[in-house]
Amino acid sequence: MNTTVERALTLPVLDLGTLDDPTREREFLDDLRAATSEYGFFYLTGHGVPVDLQRRLITVAREFFALPVAEKLSIDKLNSPHYRGYSALGNELTRGKRDEREQIDFGAEREPSTLEADWATLIGPNQWPAALPELRTVIEQWRSEVERVARKLLSAWLVSLGQSPRLLDSVYEPANELIKVVRYPGRTAGQSDQGVGAHKDGGVLTLLFVEPGKAGLQVEKDGEWIDAPPVENAFIVNIGEMLEVATDGVLRATVHRVVAQEGEDDRISVPYFFNPNFDASFPTWELPREYDGLRRGVTRDPQNPIHASYGLNVLKSRVRSHPDVAERHHPHLIGKYSA
Repeated sequence: MNTTVERALTLPVLDLGTLDDPTREREFLDDLRAATSEYGFFYLTGHGVPVDLQRRLITVAREFFALPVAEKLSIDKLNSPHYRGYSALGNELTRGKRDEREQIDFGAEREPSTLEADWATLIGPNQWPAALPELRTVIEQWRSEVERVARKLLSAWLVSLGQSPRLLDSVYEPANELIKVVRYPGRTAGQSDQGVGAHKDGGVLTLLFVEPGKAGLQVEKDGEWIDAPPVENAFIVNIGEMLEVATDGVLRATVHRVVAQEGEDDRISVPYFFNPNFDASFPTWELPREYDGLRRGVTRDPQNPIHASYGLNVLKSRVRSHPDVAERHHPHLIGKYSA
């Protein structure tokens, strides 16, 4: 493994800044391909997102979660047919079990769709707390910065797979993003340790920012769980199911979870999901012949079917994770996507 990837930690570390050095570009691309095909997860440094903005994000997140319950529930996700807003502790499910976290979901800011496709229910406006206007300011700045990183990384990813760096331009104009601002409380002995249950991400690319010094994330590798503690000024990056479909399993979306830590200390986590339009479908790409022996096919899991349509793939997750929202606004989807 080249110097771009270090193994001092449990997951590889890649420096995005080396991509700007013509003498090291090939090194970065080779290491990116190796890290994603072997692990599906890696740390990303050299991204250029200002440290001051990282700190402001954590600060404003804590200010929101410290608000009175009534203020947080003023943007209750139950109010939104588009699955946007606040979820109280334990209101989200993974594989039918409660996740011990509270969170806010922000997606691409759009008008509700008039399309008849099931996934069109996901298109619409966000809810923003009137008691904390700074939250919107910081989230929009964060979205702009992290989108820049995601676009650069995705282009490099495509090149590493023998594709045009602009292959996905048409389905990413505009990008279809989701930002979650999450608080994991500490747990007492005997409480469930499911911060988030084991799952795969349903999209293309996820960049996770975790409050420094706060552990909990684990990644599955060869049937065992690897700890993925936060690294200061680094994102934790993972691939979603759409890249697994497109590469016929050369890249495989990795199962991961968050284990609630015992004690009083809580943890702020902000995943950014960089995804295409809901109507995008992902056929299997033609990859260079050197990949022929690496094709593993798409994972077959009766409890988690992977759709080639991004919209349907993400809709299955929303309906399962938030059945209360689906029951209130879209009861006709329960039988189709909650099994």
